[in-house]
Amino acid sequence: MSRELTPQETAERSLIKTYRKSIWNPFIAAVKRYELIEPGDRIAVCISGGKDSVALAKLMQELQRHTAQPFELVFMVMDPGYKPENRKLIEDNAALLGIPITIFDSDIFDVTVSVEKNPCYLCARMRRGFLRLIHSAEEVEEAYTTAKSESLSSFGDDTVYLEKFVEEPHHIEFQILGDKHGNVIHLCERECSVQRRNQKIVEETPSVFVTPELRKDMGEKAVAAAKAVNYIGAGTIEFLVDKHRNYYFLEMNTRLQVEHPITEEVIGVDLVKEQIKVADGQVLQLKQEDIRQRGHAIECRICAEDTEMNFMPSPGIIKQITEPNSIGVRIDSYVYEGYEIPIYYDPMIGKLIVWATNREYAIERMRRVLHEYKLTGVKNNISYLRAIMDTPDFVEGHYDTGFITKNGEYLQQRIMRTSEHSENIALIAAYMDYLMNLEENNSGMATDNRPISKWKEFGLHKGVLRI
Repeated sequence: MSRELTPQETAERSLIKTYRKSIWNPFIAAVKRYELIEPGDRIAVCISGGKDSVALAKLMQELQRHTAQPFELVFMVMDPGYKPENRKLIEDNAALLGIPITIFDSDIFDVTVSVEKNPCYLCARMRRGFLRLIHSAEEVEEAYTTAKSESLSSFGDDTVYLEKFVEEPHHIEFQILGDKHGNVIHLCERECSVQRRNQKIVEETPSVFVTPELRKDMGEKAVAAAKAVNYIGAGTIEFLVDKHRNYYFLEMNTRLQVEHPITEEVIGVDLVKEQIKVADGQVLQLKQEDIRQRGHAIECRICAEDTEMNFMPSPGIIKQITEPNSIGVRIDSYVYEGYEIPIYYDPMIGKLIVWATNREYAIERMRRVLHEYKLTGVKNNISYLRAIMDTPDFVEGHYDTGFITKNGEYLQQRIMRTSEHSENIALIAAYMDYLMNLEENNSGMATDNRPISKWKEFGLHKGVLRI
């Protein structure tokens, strides 16, 4: 009778036997091909707690045992401020798999606060520090020499490149669809210029900035680009458009974007369904002349972020959530009461989309539903989004990618006023409750059992009191 394997032995055998072709053999081949390890090397495997880093740790451990080239191996875990339960989970999993880890504490979060950036943006901030903005031909030589010197000292490579600086840019993207038969169409543009740290917050379509002539021209170029690479499926071609409406190709995303629902609302096309059809080899039934923009749609990204702490992610458990639900309102989300927002992924927890017959009505509808959206247990950016909807530059449509920077102080002031208003309401409600309880206790009268109207019953059920 064979003995039962321990979890450690099961993991080790799985890597070699079960995953020999899919993981172990490619790993060994890559180590040899790129000469990653030499005798006497000292190698540290840093473990985050996720499955990728743990799998790598086991692979390296097995390689050390079976290699003909001996090397030193240690396993390290950096604790940037984990919750105790998360740290314990990492420790328990490592012990279960026979991985001897060394944990050391880090002040990375403290550093992040001091530079007003999240950990994910520290590297980007360092990279962008080597950019040089040139305003005239006289500045070229000095900026070029300085950039080469900094690049060489930092990366061992003095290669530099030159790109155009776009003034007061708009981030405009075009949704496209292509099939396997050479048919490609665009479904008009989306305005994505309300951004914080180059991450979109609010998107809308149609763009107030894009003229019919520009829409036609950019749409044709987007279609031509997709046809040039025989693109199949849904995709997005993104542009930067300067204040003079000159546009420049930025990138292509070969997938549906987070903001694709606003295109669906305005164009009246289910992009997911169309994507599945073309993937199945069906001919695209939509023609370019069939595409018409109807009404206006806006999307706000609901994120678990602390707006008062430089938008740091706010993981935790959702205690209560009330989502708006009415005509012209759509919510794409996955959360529910009791759901835990993890620390490992993007803090976006949902998309709030509204449609109306014109932009003015769409903004008003978004204002209303943002007030109806209730989320407790984690800090969120709903009040920040409300402030954006009230910002004159946004309301008037006079904004570009510098919107957040330009209106930063105004937005923070709006949030503070909203917070003070909520506190006042809470105090008033508490005082009213106190007075009602005091009156009931002093009256000594029995409970009034007289029938009440359905309206009053509803009001009592919802906790509504009019004075």
